Amino acid sequence: MEYVQERIATLHDFGGATPTAPTDRAAVVVPMTGRDGTTLAAERVLSKLAAVEPREVIVALRAAPDRLPAITDWLSTFDLPLTTLWCSAPAVESVLAEVGLDGSGGKGRDVWLALGLAAARTEYVVVHDADARSYAETHVPRLLFPLANGYEFTKGYYARVENQRLYGRLFRLLYAPLVRTLADAHDAPILAYLGAFRYALAGEFAATADLARQLATPRGWGLEVGTLGDAYDVAGFDGTSQVDLGIHEHDHRSVAGPAGLSDMATEVTAAVARAAESHGVTPDYETLPDRYRQTASSFVDRYAADAAFNGLEYDRADERDQVETYAEAVVAPNSDDRLPAWERTELDPERIATVATDALERALV
Repeated sequence: MEYVQERIATLHDFGGATPTAPTDRAAVVVPMTGRDGTTLAAERVLSKLAAVEPREVIVALRAAPDRLPAITDWLSTFDLPLTTLWCSAPAVESVLAEVGLDGSGGKGRDVWLALGLAAARTEYVVVHDADARSYAETHVPRLLFPLANGYEFTKGYYARVENQRLYGRLFRLLYAPLVRTLADAHDAPILAYLGAFRYALAGEFAATADLARQLATPRGWGLEVGTLGDAYDVAGFDGTSQVDLGIHEHDHRSVAGPAGLSDMATEVTAAVARAAESHGVTPDYETLPDRYRQTASSFVDRYAADAAFNGLEYDRADERDQVETYAEAVVAPNSDDRLPAWERTELDPERIATVATDALERALV
């Protein structure tokens, strides 16, 4: 147990922290794919949310039409004020195209659609993933507590230790050493901010509705990093906090293959680079991959020592192989296709909700 404060306020769990929080003034956004629906992890998340009693739960669903009957039947079994936002509905795509926001979809776009609706309906917004097998009803109150006490943005952090092994590989082996590498070369506050989060790639965060409306969200896996870049502009160090959510057990992705960690690495790296560039940092992309490799190598040595200290299994060679894979993603970002902040769009989030609901009802007939 420790009580170290980072550059941002860090709220620790010293033993079953259950703070009072305004859950009745909050919407909880849960992005979910057709693969997530009806799983045991998602079942646990929604079951625990019933005890939290939020004002609304918005499931941001990206699923093929043939998966809709099973998922909607399953969602109807939970005693929750639940809205299913079918983000991948063709009718939703058409509405986005009307205002020039058509393009690729992904987790980021799903969350962005739900954030607009949540921020229009409630005072606070909480976002978290649906694949945490260790999800607890304390998570939402912990994320909300800082918002009711003067902060504008809260990020969750937790340990990824399962089956006697360290996980959280994309954060440990890509994000953290990449941000450290950039910070070593550039004395920029944004890099200090990005480096202050104990688990920057966590899917769990909370924000005031006002801040949520100011998030320009990457469409895919850059969501978490892009959110931090915008939160820095709105909340800064003094308006940001992070809270201890304990130990999380998540589904694990392979490094290679579609939607694997190597694909995610490209989008995470691009989001880090865009956040840095938009705040005056000009990375030397020619030398950055090698400098990243050197920093990541030192991280591998430290994780090996930490694992040995705790009697955990640790494959140093495999971790170094992953570093080499991620290094291929350390390049200058491509064109910026982030979605605009809701406060800068002409879209009405309630119209999106109506279109999505109508499309879902038609698909279920």
